[in-house]
Formats: sequence, C-alpha cells, structure tokens
Amino acid sequence: MREHDYSIRPATPADLDAARAVMLDTVYRDFGTGYVPRWHGDIIDLAAAYLTPARHTLVVAVDGTGEVVATGALDSRGPAHPPNPAHVAERYPSGVTAQLRRVYVRPEHRRRGLARRIVDELLAFAAADGGYRAVYLHTDPAVTGAEPFWRSLAKVVHDEREDTGGGQNVVHFDVPMP
Repeated sequence: MREHDYSIRPATPADLDAARAVMLDTVYRDFGTGYVPRWHGDIIDLAAAYLTPARHTLVVAVDGTGEVVATGALDSRGPAHPPNPAHVAERYPSGVTAQLRRVYVRPEHRRRGLARRIVDELLAFAAADGGYRAVYLHTDPAVTGAEPFWRSLAKVVHDEREDTGGGQNVVHFDVPMP
C-alpha cells in the first residue's frame, strides 16, 4: 500500500475498539509488558481520555479497506514525578504541555510515513489550541525504531539510561511546536 492509500483523521467513537486493539497489540508485542493499568489506563477508556476533553485528541490512520492501522494521541498532562525525573516534570507542567502519546503503527504498515503524518496532525492540533507552550513525549528505546524516529523529529532533553544508579529505560523528548 502506498502512503496516499491511507487517510489520517480524528478518531470517532466508531474507531475506538479498533484503535484500542492497535494499542493493546503494541504494548503486548513491542513493549513486552502487556497491559499495565498505571501506564496504560487511558487505552481502556479512550473516549474519556482523548475524545471528551476539548484540549485532547486521538487520531487514526485508516487504510483503503477502512481498517485502523495506526494511532496517535495528545493530552494536556505533563510527565509526572515520580516516575519521571523531577526536572523533566518541572519543565513540562500539565495544562501548558501537549504530551504526545500512543503513536503506534501496526508492523505490516510501518515504513510508509504514517507515524510522521500522525505526529504532524497532532502538532497542528496543539498549535491550533493556542494554550500549549511545549510539546513533550517519552519513548522506550528498546522498541525497534522508536528512538531513531523520535530523534529525527525532536530533541532529547533527558536519557535515563545515562542516570547514575539507573533510571527507567526511557528517553524524554522536546518536540518543536509548529
């Protein structure tokens, strides 16, 4: 399938089950953690997390058959301390930080520009909101392709692999606001 065979659009209530399936498949297959409520609670109630709040959004990539094959979300919650370092939480306070979340693409649809197109849509949403001062995300560098992808779009602000005494296996990024 070519890049133009996909449409990127805001999710509707009818998309939520398929979007949840993409997300849960990712946390089980790519992360190897499975569903962990304290990390993935938003996945269970996507409507409350991303459709209902005015400053949050969920977008999906839909292929030519109408199947949801990728997701991306944005909310107004900054990273919490703990588990994130205090200086990261202070730099990205809730309310004025757009946090990118759940940018996941099914393996058979990767390398077609979908994640980049989803991020562009999320950044346009953040810019249109007018109340966000920063865009933040974190990623697990153990997930194949995740760290190089985010490094191509954003600036590392903290790599916990470099922390003395060890931190989480997480890299924190600042994404340029459009």
